[in-house]
Amino acid sequence: MHDIRFHAAIAELPAAAWDALRADANPFVSHAFLQALESSGCIRPDWGWQAHHLGLYDDGRLVAAAPLYLKGNSHGEFVFDWSWASAWERAGGQYYPKLLNGVPYSPVPGPRLLAGRDERAPALQRELVQAMRHEAERLGLSSLHANFLPAQELAAFGSDWLARSDVQFHWHNRGYRDFADFLAALNHKKRKNIVHERRQVAASGLAVEWRSGDSLGDEEWSRVHQLYEATFDMKGNHAALTSAFFARLGELGPAIQLALARDDGHIVAMALFVQGGNVLYGRYWGASVDVPGLHFELCYYRGIDYAIAQGLQRFEPGAQGEHKLARGFLPARTHSRHYLVNRNFRAAVANALADEAAAVDDYAAELAAHSPYARREAAPR
Repeated sequence: MHDIRFHAAIAELPAAAWDALRADANPFVSHAFLQALESSGCIRPDWGWQAHHLGLYDDGRLVAAAPLYLKGNSHGEFVFDWSWASAWERAGGQYYPKLLNGVPYSPVPGPRLLAGRDERAPALQRELVQAMRHEAERLGLSSLHANFLPAQELAAFGSDWLARSDVQFHWHNRGYRDFADFLAALNHKKRKNIVHERRQVAASGLAVEWRSGDSLGDEEWSRVHQLYEATFDMKGNHAALTSAFFARLGELGPAIQLALARDDGHIVAMALFVQGGNVLYGRYWGASVDVPGLHFELCYYRGIDYAIAQGLQRFEPGAQGEHKLARGFLPARTHSRHYLVNRNFRAAVANALADEAAAVDDYAAELAAHSPYARREAAPR
């Protein structure tokens, strides 16, 4: 067994060693991204987030790690367990705090058990899971959760962990030459709808541009954050990402990309993307104007355009949204694992999850039967 340490800040862990342990270049588990969240006031106990990162050490050298948080609520996780918390507290228990192995505010599948890429990785992943479980029990917590796990990490979680699955919508690059080539792969109805939406934006008079995050000035970043914040406020949600965090994004270089719409030179709408590991991730959107088709243009079509031009393998635009299916995004399963310390509570939730799993399976099957592509296989060229 290795030396097990828990850290109250990502800055306590060596950045180069942490990043070297990632199984792929997923940007959301990079040391720089997590550090940007923590140093800019996005990770705060009064907002339900307290860093408790796990590291395994061998003679002082970091050999495995996991992004880990003590959670005082279930906000910003996107695998919702509010009903579990309510049931446990009605029974006289205390659900919060709990432990979360995941990435704050980011419903993005990716590495959660950072253990390198060689033959030792599976054993180290199991050791990380065991250390997290012992920590939850040592602290007297109700539960431990690992969200948006990649398929290759699922085996590290034992049979006493509860499994959940959900559906997102991802776009896959089939070797398209350009956007027109992508359109040609869709059925006639879907292709016609996309062309109509893009024409609406073109006729609006707005100037749309694609920019790398490191090319924006301070005023532009401030405006992008204003649009993000206003959109969250309009929907009655808490805008947890601070202006300081958005300013830090500009320091992450080409990992950050944006689609901007301007009216007379002023930014009136934006979509923010993160790039890494040959994948483009859509994250946030905001607009101060109401233009038909603008949301789809900035959030989806410009992202597809960019992914094709850059030869990226996949474009993940974010959580939920059946409307994405009609725009070329296909259903993809996501996975999480949950350990509830109390056996009776675990058994009750397991029964509820069996019904949930059947419903998700039916939903995924229904979606798969409505592919927007002219040929369902849509094989890579």
